[in-house]
Amino acid sequence: MSALLESDSASADVEHLLCSVLECDRSYLFTWPERELDRIQVDRFNRLFQRRNAGEPIAHITGSRGFWSFDLTVNEHTLIPRADTEVLVEWALELDLPPNARVADLGTGSGAIALALAVENPQWEVVASDRILEAVDLAKANAKRLGIHNVSVVHGRWFEPLSDCFDLVVSNPPYIDPADPHLVTGDLRFEPQSALTSPESGMADLHHIIKSAPAALNPGGWLLLEHGYDQAEAVVDQMVSVGFEHVKTRNDYGANPRITGGRWRNSC
Repeated sequence: MSALLESDSASADVEHLLCSVLECDRSYLFTWPERELDRIQVDRFNRLFQRRNAGEPIAHITGSRGFWSFDLTVNEHTLIPRADTEVLVEWALELDLPPNARVADLGTGSGAIALALAVENPQWEVVASDRILEAVDLAKANAKRLGIHNVSVVHGRWFEPLSDCFDLVVSNPPYIDPADPHLVTGDLRFEPQSALTSPESGMADLHHIIKSAPAALNPGGWLLLEHGYDQAEAVVDQMVSVGFEHVKTRNDYGANPRITGGRWRNSC
């Protein structure tokens, strides 16, 4: 049976495809259920339907994915934003940061986290980095399209292109074990391995960010990291070992331990 028909969200997939063909939002489908597609629209829908049947993610087919309060343009060069990452955004917005806080988003991809924080706090200065040039271009394009002006996107690996110190560092780095069998199933087959996997059973990039963060944080600055459901204990242990305080983990929307954060006590 096809990937689309096996999906628990088959009806939602069809709705997304119809919205793409009709260039409308979902409410239009329910307001005008009697609307019929013309021949050109039917042909386009059938082409998109076949791509979904082959397992291609809806986000790649339609070129967009909703995140936070906006739609992001996405492509094959970056990770498709997931709803669970919004837990990190929610936590960041709860922190008692300076009104003009400086925030860094490492490995920004499509710019999801950086743009969500920037749109909620126009007075913040948000800097986003990514080592993939196509990702940098995509994040810049998303910021421009959404009219978000307090985000700058720079090219480079993690902290390398950044200067000065920050009140908050956030990241959703690659954290999947390269040997994980899920990498050859579902949407993950179509996403860039560089945005998904990391050496050392998925922990290498998390380790690097935790070790490097103290040099980039202001006194009392925070580090928030997304990680795998089975990596929370290791992330907590390392953050505590390098000197972070108030370290704790929050669950994602599926009740899995997904985001760990802590506060840095010293100056950078």
